[in-house]
Amino acid sequence: MHKEELLQEVNDELYERFNLTVDRGQEPLRIDKFLMSRIERATRNKLQQAINAGLVLVNGKEVRPNYKVKAQDEIILYSDMSPEDAEVVPEDIPLNIVYEDNDLMMINKPAGMVVHPGSGNYSGTLLNGVAYYLKREGITEEELPRFGLVHRIDKNTSGLLLIAKTDKAMSQLAKQFYEHTIRRQYLALVWGDLKNDTGTIVAHIGRHLRSRKLFEAYPDGEHGKEAITHYKVVEKFGYVTLVECVLETGRTHQIRVHMKYIGHPLFNDDTYGGDKIVKGTVFARYKQFVENCFAICPRHALHARTLGFVHPTTGKEMFFEAELPNDMKELIDKWRKYVSQIGNRQ
Repeated sequence: MHKEELLQEVNDELYERFNLTVDRGQEPLRIDKFLMSRIERATRNKLQQAINAGLVLVNGKEVRPNYKVKAQDEIILYSDMSPEDAEVVPEDIPLNIVYEDNDLMMINKPAGMVVHPGSGNYSGTLLNGVAYYLKREGITEEELPRFGLVHRIDKNTSGLLLIAKTDKAMSQLAKQFYEHTIRRQYLALVWGDLKNDTGTIVAHIGRHLRSRKLFEAYPDGEHGKEAITHYKVVEKFGYVTLVECVLETGRTHQIRVHMKYIGHPLFNDDTYGGDKIVKGTVFARYKQFVENCFAICPRHALHARTLGFVHPTTGKEMFFEAELPNDMKELIDKWRKYVSQIGNRQ
């Protein structure tokens, strides 16, 4: 008897997908018991919740917890892979809610706000605020969404974040993120003058081999997971460029790592080398100008501008756009004026 093959694929940051093909000699067995014996650290309760939420497919269809697997069944399990299981304590934190219905919430997150509780950030996060908001709306702690977060953006990235309010919405949205049908567009100010006005960056992204807190691009594909970023130049300022980035995949720090990989780190990205003068002159006046720019936008210049998806209940196309926050607006205006002044002197 050959043991069935288990393939694991990393989903869009917060989910992973397990692909299993049941062995030819498998006797009928409840699917939750079968998966418990095949997936490390899986619990029966969590598996049953996943099955009820529609996160387990057998031969392409959702099943009930009492389904019995049989030989040659093709099973797909979408599993929450949040690195922290910290309790989310409701806290009165202001939220910029762009849209809300019974299934989901769209929030415009400010730069500087951590998305979910984790090591060193157990309070003051966006999810703490969401828990408080939903509790105030009459939803009990037992009813608070277990899987509400279907994707995330970095602490110092501003912009749109999608929250599921029900298990069913979570499962449908998680699948859309995994299948890369979610439409996302970011605006970033990067160092340097890009050679081409449009381009596609293809390089695997994985944890840095020496520093586990960092991520790195691996062009040969031997480490990390596939990552694809499409970019288009929006406006050039000589020493820096405003670019529009569209994600085909959604790896952690993807835009930041990919732009560094092609030699154009994000402006003021203190993790990936953008918090110093990368392009430009050595004159003291220019150095002071850049320092002033860093002060205006004291974080990496990245904004999650648009998010489009299919509504999990109505099936309608939904599309949202969040305008640039003031720090990035002022930063871009400052560079625009600087370039204009240089041009007038020449």
